[in-house]
Amino acid sequence: MPQIQLPIFPAASTAITNELAFEQRDGQVCYFNGHLPVFTHAVDDTASFRFFTSQLIANGTASQSQISRVFGVPLITVKRNCKKLREHGAAAFYRPAPPVTGHKLTPELIARAQALLDEGRPVPAIGKELGVRPNTIHKAISHGRLKKKSR
Repeated sequence: MPQIQLPIFPAASTAITNELAFEQRDGQVCYFNGHLPVFTHAVDDTASFRFFTSQLIANGTASQSQISRVFGVPLITVKRNCKKLREHGAAAFYRPAPPVTGHKLTPELIARAQALLDEGRPVPAIGKELGVRPNTIHKAISHGRLKKKSR
């Protein structure tokens, strides 16, 4: 005959549901099902936190609103994490973000802008001729992708 498990948690834990709780100690967050630990991660390991809480939701162990309320995470963030798990799996949480590349300054435009800078043309005029904002060219100069002619 099945036995009902009482919701007995460690004293310093915080309940997520009637069956789940978590506790933070010594720089670690430990999740409990009743009195049994089921998962642990470092306090600053956001990837593991996002993965595990999304896994709890995907398994039906906790709801999105419970995770949002208990951990103080915006509901939309919880939903995005669930979608990431559903569409890309667990590895998506641990993959580094792709590098951000400029979309306006292509290699051809950079070459043309550099030639115009070498001629001594002002940045606003170059931006107008190339169809990009002067701010974009200034950023490329400050990041070292373009070199401004010394006077």
